[in-house]
Amino acid sequence: MDRIILHIDFDSFFASVEQQLNPKLRGKPIGVTAQNGRTCIIAASREAKKMGVKSVTRVWEAKEICPEIITIPAHFEKYWEITQKFLNICKDYSPYVELFSLDEVFMDITSTQSLFKNKYEIIKLIKQRINNEIGEYITVSVGVSHNKLLAKLASGMNKPNGLFEINPKNLGEVYEKTKLTDFCGIGERIALRLNKIGIYTPLKLKSAPLKLLIKEFKDVEGRFLKQIGLGQDSSGVIPYYMPEETKSVGRNYCLPQNEYDKRIVFQNIYELCEEIAIKLRRLKKSAKTAGIYLGGSKTIHARLTVSEYFDSGKDIFNVSMQILKKNNFILESNDYIRRISIGVSALEDSNNLSLSLFPKDIKKHKLLETIDKINDKFGDHTIRNGFLLYADKLKTVPNGYMADRYEKTKLRKEVPVTTHKQALLP
Repeated sequence: MDRIILHIDFDSFFASVEQQLNPKLRGKPIGVTAQNGRTCIIAASREAKKMGVKSVTRVWEAKEICPEIITIPAHFEKYWEITQKFLNICKDYSPYVELFSLDEVFMDITSTQSLFKNKYEIIKLIKQRINNEIGEYITVSVGVSHNKLLAKLASGMNKPNGLFEINPKNLGEVYEKTKLTDFCGIGERIALRLNKIGIYTPLKLKSAPLKLLIKEFKDVEGRFLKQIGLGQDSSGVIPYYMPEETKSVGRNYCLPQNEYDKRIVFQNIYELCEEIAIKLRRLKKSAKTAGIYLGGSKTIHARLTVSEYFDSGKDIFNVSMQILKKNNFILESNDYIRRISIGVSALEDSNNLSLSLFPKDIKKHKLLETIDKINDKFGDHTIRNGFLLYADKLKTVPNGYMADRYEKTKLRKEVPVTTHKQALLP
């Protein structure tokens, strides 16, 4: 039996929540900015979008496009409350609800649609309950298909407050209308690389030889792109209350302003490395690959795999510095950095790794255990590296780009698993 997958996506989520909570903002173009003081709009209202303001735009650029735009700070706690209410609605219609981000979910209703007449009745009921239980100014667009890839593509076809279904009969027609970057997994950089080998449209991707894609993108990514071209996706909908295997750990931060002070830049890099290391040790994982992205007057995006596993902030920082050195990345006196991203991958359970017998490594391991115990009791960064002694602490609530991933980890404790209709549980 073919699966029936829904992708439900809030329309202009952050902005719509602000307009729902403050009626004076309704019908007006608004831009939501992050809490850390940066001058970037992370979400634009439907009214602002109609005037040409995109969701990721600098404030000054948005005001040039739309002088009457109203900017307001983000309130992630409020958005998270709405997401929890939304999940409580969705789980009444299927036990298979996967939180993809703060404002979108996948639902597999294959085995439950018959309990509610059909898939369209489920969509109708969910929309009605959002209107009644969350707010009349908050709407969602729904995509329907037989897999997650096409369901997500479909949800963007008829926004806002829309419904669109992709099936084998209209797939070719849909591919004629869409762009490569409309697909989840194809960003601007990947699209440019596809363009270089003569692929400009989804239909071209569909007919492209697999060998050509593998030659350009290597085996794994080449096959993934070919699956996109064919409209195929076998991945399942993973319920939000089920633990997921962690494959990587990362932290992204946008500085409040262009930062020219190199010491402050490196202090921020070090603190991000420390945060990642804390998360690694809590997961009882160690990593072998680290990556760094710096964006500003100069940009670098690279990663490096080393010979030994690591789980300390100092080690992650050292690998990051090796990456910068290897790529001849030097910050001159007039260079600035605005955005920093650090990530680690190639993870392994620490219990599977042999402990070093060298005294200095044993001492380092015990020291990290002691630091973790103190930080667990009194809060992260209670004990900090001396390099960070006079550095400002990063905000514990991430900015808009990463808030969904930050909040997603809290779900298993905060949202009850039991559905109102016990018959839906597997």
